Amino acid sequence: MSGAPSPASGKLSIVLGPHGQVADLKNGACRVKGAELEFITVKRMPDAYREMVRSQPYDISELAPTTYLMALEAGAPITALPIPMTRRFRHAGLMRRADGDVRGPKDLEGGRVGVRTNSLTASVWTRGVLSDDYDVDLSTITWVTEEAENVASYLPPANVERLTEGRTLAAEMREGRLSAAMAGLAGLGDDPGVEVVDVVEGAAAKEAEFFRRTGVYPLHGVIAVKNSVLEARPDLPLALFDAFSKAKTAYWSRVESGEAAEAEDHRYKSLSSLVGDPLPYGLDENRTSFEALVRYANRLGLIGRAPPIETLFPDPRSAEAPKFARWS
Repeated sequence: MSGAPSPASGKLSIVLGPHGQVADLKNGACRVKGAELEFITVKRMPDAYREMVRSQPYDISELAPTTYLMALEAGAPITALPIPMTRRFRHAGLMRRADGDVRGPKDLEGGRVGVRTNSLTASVWTRGVLSDDYDVDLSTITWVTEEAENVASYLPPANVERLTEGRTLAAEMREGRLSAAMAGLAGLGDDPGVEVVDVVEGAAAKEAEFFRRTGVYPLHGVIAVKNSVLEARPDLPLALFDAFSKAKTAYWSRVESGEAAEAEDHRYKSLSSLVGDPLPYGLDENRTSFEALVRYANRLGLIGRAPPIETLFPDPRSAEAPKFARWS
């Protein structure tokens, strides 16, 4: 279902993933001042990302940050607020066959590595880690993709191979045609059909060391708003920031009390011992991570340059923040 264009006084269509920190927005316990939200359910969030950057059918949508950067450079009339959603380190999540020849990151050179799309944010973080921490020459790897890129104008480089219709990365892995692939929705799906293990051994300890050394805490979603909506409702960015923050505070109280006790809640509680606030909002609070993502995306050729993050992710708490994001 797609949201219809909204007048300045009407409901705002919004798509968010199933995150604990937005539960109170969805159930109405936390409201956006001056706005009424109409939550749209989609089967897969990646499909909403693709729709949002191509045709903006929603007023507000969670959006993969690399897709956002590429779309902004291509001229999409959207602005992302510095309200990160999912946080996850990316030493883990790149999988190899347990019985295969690959035993570590350098073994990927000259091989074929599967990822849902070449611009997938999770793989941007992963490739940044492979290059910076393990000296992997990414240009020697063939990146095998299963789906179309979100930004229609983006043309992948020559070392990206798109599978033919009907072929899957899981099948490629089962048949021994991949050196490695991203796990889950990022690549292999729920059941790759063969035993796989992380390419980076002891990933959890290495992720902790990476954070202590760099301060980078990978983010995988931002909140994007149509510029036409921002034009009609100039107070909306700060109202959204305040409502998301209140919902997050309520969620974290449930995590600390044990009321929220799903696997993702436990994961964030564990992360808090390393990073402090596991779901920080705001530009300065996430400056190092935003800058790293822009740097990685530029290095991979997904964006042509690395503009200042202040122009890409306007913080509504700042009087100097631009009304709209701009590729400057």
